Amino acid sequence: MSSEPIVIRVQNLGKCYQIYDRPQDRLKQSLVPRLRGLLGKSAPNYYREFWALRDVSFEVRKGETVGIIGRNGSGKSTLLQILCGTLNPTTGTVETTGRVAALLELGAGFNPEFTGRENVYLNGSVLGLSQQEIDERIAAIAAFADIGAFLDQPVKTYSSGMYVRLAFAVIAHVDADILVIDEALAVGDVFFAQKCMRFLRSFMAHGTVIFVSHDTAAVQNLCQQAIWIDCGIIKFIGSAKDAATRYLEAIYESQQGESKLTAAAVATTEPKSTPSPRDMRLDFLNQTQFRNDIELFSFDPDAPAFGKGQIRVTSAALLDPEGKPYSWVVGGEEVILEIRCVALTAIPALIVGFLVKDRLGQPLFGDNTYLTYRNAPCNLGPGEKITARFAFRMPVLPVGDFSVTIAVAEGSQQDHIQHQWIHDALTFKSHTTSVCQGLIGIPMKKIELTPAI
Repeated sequence: MSSEPIVIRVQNLGKCYQIYDRPQDRLKQSLVPRLRGLLGKSAPNYYREFWALRDVSFEVRKGETVGIIGRNGSGKSTLLQILCGTLNPTTGTVETTGRVAALLELGAGFNPEFTGRENVYLNGSVLGLSQQEIDERIAAIAAFADIGAFLDQPVKTYSSGMYVRLAFAVIAHVDADILVIDEALAVGDVFFAQKCMRFLRSFMAHGTVIFVSHDTAAVQNLCQQAIWIDCGIIKFIGSAKDAATRYLEAIYESQQGESKLTAAAVATTEPKSTPSPRDMRLDFLNQTQFRNDIELFSFDPDAPAFGKGQIRVTSAALLDPEGKPYSWVVGGEEVILEIRCVALTAIPALIVGFLVKDRLGQPLFGDNTYLTYRNAPCNLGPGEKITARFAFRMPVLPVGDFSVTIAVAEGSQQDHIQHQWIHDALTFKSHTTSVCQGLIGIPMKKIELTPAI
């Protein structure tokens, strides 16, 4: 357990709103209870209660980056507003230690009639900076926002991207201890998004971040822990990868009904294959620091899975071009990912796909059969078996652990029924690598230095 102090403590937090069906009910609620109270009588309520949050409790320690995920209307934004002090809770308590800077919904805290420069001073003072401190930082804020002469124009003339640029520039220069960021970063262009990510990574080295996004890959990339909220209730607190996995499963179940698969139900109808040893050139003792040697592991029939369960994956393996199973592969070699399936009922328009992820759950690459068979869909009858093969050149991977998610579905790319989604169906480990930068690399044909003429 971390020895760092707790900087955010939320206990039994709840937020209730009063919902009125008719405008006159609001007037009745403001008058009738008072009048009946004077007469010593009780009065009915003319509203319905809606709990945006209920019994929410968690702690965040200094230096942690915590993600919050959930569908629209789940209570994420309400929670952030309470954490930032812009909304009062109905029940429970929130304790924060240090200066909190927030980037919530687009344009929050800006006066549309003020210029960008005036709003910088306004926001800076709200966040605890003196005028002298803002004077010292205004040039850096303007350079970070990079909106040019628009800094001295009313913000009501700004585009959504300019709003975000200026708002993020302010919170990046207020020396905050806790940074709270909502979905707003999705608005900016790719260059500004990269600038924001560079700032976030440097801030994460010493500060605390609460990051809200629908992009589960970004949450897994940035966050150590994640909180999944649904209908105002915390459904899961744990590692970002586990939270994203459960959230994804819930999304599919909400669209197509409860998953029929359990760990026991994913048992294969074919035995695990035992890959034959590679030739001596892949012997571990002969590996060098300049090669990307990847150890492969067998298909796991008990890996976590969800779906309707009318198609089952019976085996999966990485093969060489001759169809023999690999146990080791070198980055840059040709491989075939073979996935064997059996249909339990009639399946129209079969789709088989895969996605390779790193240990944080970040998608690296993947594909499916939909586009190839779009004009001639593959239809299966009950009991029919089929094999999908994806031939590609294995990328050069950094040292670390990787996994392959496998999915079988029916329908189209946009509208489909997920029958089996298997997390970590195959795993492999990269022991040595030549990758210098990035998530994956490509084999260099030639690298050289030549004297200039």
